[in-house]
Amino acid sequence: MATTVKLSELAVGAAGVVREFPKAGSAFLRLREMGLMPGTTVTLVRTAPLGDPLEIRVRGYHLTLRKSEAEHVLVEQPESLKD
Repeated sequence: MATTVKLSELAVGAAGVVREFPKAGSAFLRLREMGLMPGTTVTLVRTAPLGDPLEIRVRGYHLTLRKSEAEHVLVEQPESLKD
């Protein structure tokens, strides 16, 4: 069974598929332009020592997000992608 969590709540090393993404705001437009779209697999690579920002791997490259931005992205963790 798959579970849906916020991107900001993924464990380091965990992967998920983007399911829901805000459709407004300039920051979210930039994220979509960089490849973070529904159906895309992302992996949380690491977090900064104080938990912000987050580094994710998406479409073969690394992207750094603020935790406040990652809280608006919902990802689904299928059993096959969980640690």
